[in-house]
Amino acid sequence: MAFLELRDLHKSIGGLDILKGIDITLEKGGFLVLVGPSGCGKSTLLNTVAGLTPVTSGEIVIDGEIVNDLHPSKRDIAMVFQSYALYPNMTVEGNIAFALEMRGVPRPEREAAVAKAARTLQIEHLLKRRPSQLSGGQRQRVAMGRALVRDPLVFLFDEPLSNLDAKLRVEMRAEIKRLHRDTGATIVYVTHDQIEAMTMATKIAVLKDGVLQQVGTPDEIYRVPANLFVADFMGSPAMNLLRGTVSADRSAIELDGSEPVRLALPPTVSREKLAGGQNVILGIRPEAITDESLRDPAAGVVTTLELPVDLVEPTGSDTYVVAPLAGTEITARMRAQSGVAPGRSFGFVFNLDKAVVFEPETTQRID
Repeated sequence: MAFLELRDLHKSIGGLDILKGIDITLEKGGFLVLVGPSGCGKSTLLNTVAGLTPVTSGEIVIDGEIVNDLHPSKRDIAMVFQSYALYPNMTVEGNIAFALEMRGVPRPEREAAVAKAARTLQIEHLLKRRPSQLSGGQRQRVAMGRALVRDPLVFLFDEPLSNLDAKLRVEMRAEIKRLHRDTGATIVYVTHDQIEAMTMATKIAVLKDGVLQQVGTPDEIYRVPANLFVADFMGSPAMNLLRGTVSADRSAIELDGSEPVRLALPPTVSREKLAGGQNVILGIRPEAITDESLRDPAAGVVTTLELPVDLVEPTGSDTYVVAPLAGTEITARMRAQSGVAPGRSFGFVFNLDKAVVFEPETTQRID
């Protein structure tokens, strides 16, 4: 049974539709990440769950109770903000304990709860300091500790890592994931960073312009995107998208371009759903285009193309290679010492077992 349910949520402000029929369910102990570009409605959606923004229509259900009309303080949720929102005149210990003190929790219980949260977040040595004496990562841990001591039904995180530098974001991602593992908390997390979404979530909801594009596990979102927006937004580098037409015998996709190029039809799409000559868009991830040495021996449908190398981007562990194909560019992921050089021809191996096909007009995946 779902622990958190968002049922057909709509939110309009001044005649502008911000949320357009959002339906999401989350099990107890799940980690839901709301992801999408700026202005897609993800923070508004989080605020409706928190009770900071009333919905126009629809229902929010937490642990079997409809909470639409409950004041935020009565919803038993805890929120961690992007700006930390710590009280500068209080110590770390005072900040963490403040909500419990306002509830009238006796001092011994407060001190025990603070000590437990501090141990979990490894900030015991910071309890007597003030926020001005802390780094950004330490402040974020304190903000998390303040939420953790309340033991709420749901934790809400609103882009909590966006103010941190790249190295610290990676460290804090691990901290939040470890917190989820150790506490079994139910978490709803907002970010525009698809890497955060992929590494932390048990379930991802992708939004665009207030419309829910897809809900699924990180693997489902990445491997079988529901439409072109999800395919392009999730993944770095982005999925390669190649326009073409279905061959007359429906065994291949003939790519658009000045020279004829055929790629075998991926097994992820049924021939019965295609027609000869139909326009389609083939989607394939960079890691599914590689060199012969990295070819997956279990791959069933493979095509090799000789292409001129345009650009080589070493990243240390991998090398990304850009090459022209069918009037556009593809990005392939090679091993670090692949010997690929710009200006030379190279054999690119396409693992079409991992490719998907989209309908250009509707932008939806064809399965």
